Amino acid sequence: MSSAAYNLDYVERYEIIEGVKSIMSPSPNWEHGAVDINLVILFGNYCRKNNCGMVFGDNMDIHLPDEKNVLKPDVSVFLDFNIFKHGKNVHGVPDLVVEILSPSTAKKDFSVKKDAYERNGVKEYWIVNHVDKTVQVYHLIDGKYELDHVYHVYTSDELSQLEDDERAEVKNEIKVTIFDDLMVDVADIFYCV
Repeated sequence: MSSAAYNLDYVERYEIIEGVKSIMSPSPNWEHGAVDINLVILFGNYCRKNNCGMVFGDNMDIHLPDEKNVLKPDVSVFLDFNIFKHGKNVHGVPDLVVEILSPSTAKKDFSVKKDAYERNGVKEYWIVNHVDKTVQVYHLIDGKYELDHVYHVYTSDELSQLEDDERAEVKNEIKVTIFDDLMVDVADIFYCV
């Protein structure tokens, strides 16, 4: 039997969103993967240096407390090490979640997944668009997400076309609120993209 007829390496990837099984799209393109790795490295290095948490890429099933959602965020950060002492699965709430947009998943990232993260108490939610190099950062305030800012990597040409007051509004670093002193340079998120 040929390997094309029977592939032992194939594993169906899915999430459970609001109690419904949702098949995940095929593996992302390289830009999506590069942004994912960049964020894992940025958060992971900080956590390791400060012994303050764990960072995971997109192959971690996270069983949220509402018991209707088992999600695989592109990046998740957990500050509580005790969450990993309950067997091989993660049952609990990440402190920060990042979803990197793909054409087939963008609608869910902005709607049902965002709602699930909000309802379950994820403190910080980032939506990253590697095509236009933007990061939307949401903070959980009184149980609801509020948009902090939309960060963007500007080329020098784009910056030169902005009015002075617009240029003054440009933020090049994101303050990661779940940590005391981590600032992430927006350009570092899109390194090599």
